[in-house]
Amino acid sequence: MRILFVCLGNICRSPTAEGVMRQQLERAGLARRVEVASAGTGDWHVGNAPDSRTSRAALARGYDLSRQRAQQVKAEDFAEYDLILAMDSSNLRDLQALRPANASAELDLFLRRYGVAVEDVPDPYYGGADGFEQVLDLIEAACASLLDEIKGRS
Repeated sequence: MRILFVCLGNICRSPTAEGVMRQQLERAGLARRVEVASAGTGDWHVGNAPDSRTSRAALARGYDLSRQRAQQVKAEDFAEYDLILAMDSSNLRDLQALRPANASAELDLFLRRYGVAVEDVPDPYYGGADGFEQVLDLIEAACASLLDEIKGRS
């Protein structure tokens, strides 16, 4: 199974989701069976490491994002991934516009699909440290539900 997490610039929310999910898969012994990655709908940060505030907040909870580099979503991703999860409604609209007619990947809002109380992962980029903590809380909860789904498919 291949999963792609998508936000706007691929430096805050989607790299966090990639890091959290990667670690949950490793702990569950499923890391070799499920591939995870992240990308952004925009190209402003391609090649850059995650935002330093994102990395610090994630590292404080045990998630190392230091090897990740931002990339932009491409049309081919809809054939390469089984599941593409958007961090917010705007990202979902952008992905729907990019999606080729013959796309095989499932496309959905991450939090909505995995039963979290809100639909959108808020973008913490222009806020304070508490925003990065909130993003981690939401993503950890959704990743736990996604992991349950993956285990159910096994």
